Amino acid sequence: MIARYTLPEMGSLWSDATRFRTWLEVEIAAVQAMEDLGSAPHGTAAALRDHARFDIARIHEIEATVHHDVIAFLTVVGEHLGAEKTWLHRGMTSSDLLDTALALQLVRACDLIDGRLATVGKLLRQLSEQHRETPMIGRTHGVHAEPITFGLKTLLWFAEMERQHVRLQRAREEVRVGKISGAVGTFAHVTPAVEARTCEILGLAAAPVSNQIVQRDRHAHLLGVLALAGATLEKIASEVRHLQRTEVAEVYEPFARGQKGSSAMPHKRNPILCERICGLARLLRSHLIPAYENIALWHERDISHSSVERVILPDAFIGLDYALHLTERVVGGLEVDAERMAANLGSSGELFYSQRALLALTELLGSREEAYEIVQSAAQAAWRTRRGLRGVLAADERAAALREAGRLDDIFDLQSFFTHLGPVFARVLATDWAREMRA
Repeated sequence: MIARYTLPEMGSLWSDATRFRTWLEVEIAAVQAMEDLGSAPHGTAAALRDHARFDIARIHEIEATVHHDVIAFLTVVGEHLGAEKTWLHRGMTSSDLLDTALALQLVRACDLIDGRLATVGKLLRQLSEQHRETPMIGRTHGVHAEPITFGLKTLLWFAEMERQHVRLQRAREEVRVGKISGAVGTFAHVTPAVEARTCEILGLAAAPVSNQIVQRDRHAHLLGVLALAGATLEKIASEVRHLQRTEVAEVYEPFARGQKGSSAMPHKRNPILCERICGLARLLRSHLIPAYENIALWHERDISHSSVERVILPDAFIGLDYALHLTERVVGGLEVDAERMAANLGSSGELFYSQRALLALTELLGSREEAYEIVQSAAQAAWRTRRGLRGVLAADERAAALREAGRLDDIFDLQSFFTHLGPVFARVLATDWAREMRA
């Protein structure tokens, strides 16, 4: 049983406590870098680790007066320090601290999301293999097309989930960048060597060039990737919603013991988890416009992006984390009605064999146009009279060539649609990530 979502690590990652701990992590790393390079006395970073403390309430109290969160933080930390205090934040500007710490938060948030992607990926791979040979009707424009298997449908979702994993890894690398270059990126009061060493200690790369901030195209790209991942979850959820419709009834999202579907109609079993996922995907996309507008700032930096990021970055990660949790519940508890799939497959009176009939008749008559007219006419007659397409074609003198050539059995062979699915599964499941997702 999948546990109820309680805003675990992802929520705490964006809390005030974690934010200030990450700031302290960056400040100590910068002093350690100076010490390693010989510009700070030996033991300074150790003294900071031993003595540095902060109290969130005290930070907020000071911020209410100074209206500057970094100054309030540094003031509170400094209250617990001795001589090592002179090395705290030396040569740095606020954004050196903020953007480098933000990079750590983003990298860690990406890793949490990637873990969620892997969990859903494993469930999708399992579902694909379980229903590799479960036939169902494929639909285009919402109308019966040709047979597929339910495993093929879920394999497509699995492959898309892998692409989201790859995109997330690339976006993670783009935001895994810190900067300790000073007020306008000139290293006027700290050296590039200190920046490089600080970032190395923290597991980050140093921005090749910066002004007062790490450039926001990196963050916009990441939010685009999160929105794309949400769109994939929406694709899955939207399809489950369609397949759960009363007229289709092939697949159902899980329905817990004691769950109620409607305050008025006791018979209702609504796809509420999938509907919630679709709504969250819309919310994720809504963050893209402000993320892109954060790229263009005045000159070397203003703070118009700051208030926006305090909302959209935590919200995007927490929203996607929750949507992935919901998807895990849906995919992990999905009810698949193979008998209903078979019934729906046969409900159109064999019309899905029309292309096979068209190709065979074209070969025999030598004219695609003539063959198309015959098969289309037969299909329309089969639908109107609720007779099978095979029977209508067998009785149509214009299609006598099919009967005379003994081609009807070959045309109306369900397994012929699945002959080449083996290689499709093989190439999708041959990647390193797919092998990792093996349950």
